[in-house]
Amino acid sequence: MADTNTRHSGKIPDQGALRAVGKRVRERLADNPAAYKLPTDRAEIWAVGAFYSPAECERLRDMIDGVARPSSVYEGAEDDDYRTSSSGDVDRDDPFVRKISRRIDDFLGLDSGWGEAIQGQRYLPGQQFKPHHDWFHQDSSYWDREMARGGQRCITAMAFLNDVEEGGTTDFTEVGLSVTPQTGALLVWNNADADGVPNLDTMHAGTPVIRGVKYIFTRWYRTRDWN
Repeated sequence: MADTNTRHSGKIPDQGALRAVGKRVRERLADNPAAYKLPTDRAEIWAVGAFYSPAECERLRDMIDGVARPSSVYEGAEDDDYRTSSSGDVDRDDPFVRKISRRIDDFLGLDSGWGEAIQGQRYLPGQQFKPHHDWFHQDSSYWDREMARGGQRCITAMAFLNDVEEGGTTDFTEVGLSVTPQTGALLVWNNADADGVPNLDTMHAGTPVIRGVKYIFTRWYRTRDWN
């Protein structure tokens, strides 16, 4: 497959910032023995086990149940079952949520103000999120709005809050990697390549839950303060 740089044309907004943030996170996690880099050279994806305790995960699951509503997408959903989970932002000013968020900030070495509010997500049997990117596409209707309130999404941090009986994996479809939910594990990826270009190979999906319920939360980081 062609290098990501050959699949984009014209100016890349926030390219310098994407390159700088990627370098910072890459170097920080390289020095952390707890961070395991998944085996692909086409995307930068790391995992760490037991990042959150079972008790913390239980409390977060309860908070997600309190805010979960049918999930939405920015645009581009091709069918009614593109994203069928429930989701909602937990209260970022809650002291417990601040502690949970700050742990990821410190792990990645990123400014807390760059992180969006934590979004909790719940998947019941049959629910899924079809393949998508987390970074914003320049030709989208929401592009100008998102660029004005924090810039491009540079890093994604996703925490698994429970084991799932069957199904519900997070699959990176372009590179052939599948991650099974494990209680308290954290998954992190760089949405750009080393040159600061949004990476098409970060396409990922939440596969349908077959048995059980899947809880996760996601914290996306921007290239500057998120409003």
